[in-house]
Amino acid sequence: MAPTVILIRHAEALHNVSQHYDLHDPALTDLGFGKQCDDLANHLQSELPLAQKIDLIVVSPMRRTIQTAQQGLGWLMKRGVPVILRAEWQENSAKPCDTGTAIPIMEKEWPQFDWSLVDPEYPTKEGLYEWSRQGLTERGIAAKKWLSERPEKVIAVVSHSGFLRVGITNGKLFENADYRIFDFGKDLELKEWELTETKGGGLGKSMKDIKPMGLGDYPERVETELKEGVNENPS
Repeated sequence: MAPTVILIRHAEALHNVSQHYDLHDPALTDLGFGKQCDDLANHLQSELPLAQKIDLIVVSPMRRTIQTAQQGLGWLMKRGVPVILRAEWQENSAKPCDTGTAIPIMEKEWPQFDWSLVDPEYPTKEGLYEWSRQGLTERGIAAKKWLSERPEKVIAVVSHSGFLRVGITNGKLFENADYRIFDFGKDLELKEWELTETKGGGLGKSMKDIKPMGLGDYPERVETELKEGVNENPS
């Protein structure tokens, strides 16, 4: 049976505040690293019984997501819950802020994680990781398929608002350090729990609007594909 999935957006990062998207793989702000991660950790521990059952943590290999996982889910890591870094969960664009850092450098910064399991193509934005409608769609399918086949019962994933919205949840919005809970339906469809859907995220910080993938989510060159009859909003 496919696992229940808790999808978490990273806490506030430097580019979220400055809107300087030329910052490469930015870290969390003091607010994100401190209060936001603390609030997330305290909420999960004291207000979400499901979080006690998390038996795997999956993390995008970028700085802001790793920091969020350490600070927000460190209490689970101390219990021995394993962590797997997966390149599929990185952010969408090829801008510096959404492009990761080379594995050898990250391995030195975070030696406690197993970097040998990260796709050696990371952090290139090519193939499965290409910033295009097709790339985002295929990466979302690959990420969900991998999750659906895991033996664990409850998996926490720390990722990014863009990819969670367009690649995974077909339009759900995530604020910094907020989460949503999903079960798998047929054909890799994710069905959100009423608990987080009606509240606007587990901490109630996220907008309830739905914003499926559109032209603003990938480079303009894909308009050619659309003119050839390719569906703009894949499931």
